[in-house]
Amino acid sequence: QVQLVASGGGLVQAGGSLRLSCAASGSYVSINTMGWYRQDPGRQRELAATITSGGSTNYADSVKGRFAISRGNAKNTVLLQMNSLKPEDTAVYYCNVDGWDYVGRYLEVWGQGTLVTVSS
Repeated sequence: QVQLVASGGGLVQAGGSLRLSCAASGSYVSINTMGWYRQDPGRQRELAATITSGGSTNYADSVKGRFAISRGNAKNTVLLQMNSLKPEDTAVYYCNVDGWDYVGRYLEVWGQGTLVTVSS
């Protein structure tokens, strides 16, 4: 079974930057998309950014121009570079991956979440 390990959360002042990293390991044969979703106490979980195996990216309007998602050099790794952070970016960020396992089953897996706190 696939496992996601996320890192990079922390506390940063407004205007600062953080980089989140997520690595998938396990039984996936082919990953379709990897990305980051976020959730704070006052909101539903929402997409922050995703990237497909073909390199197509999708961003929430609220982070466009500030966040950049990319695949890491290590296979099955995704990075989220977050610049010009705002207090409203404060949330728990969850790594997400979907794809196909070795017997052709479609899987979607969530990571454990990493807390990003942006102070005013």
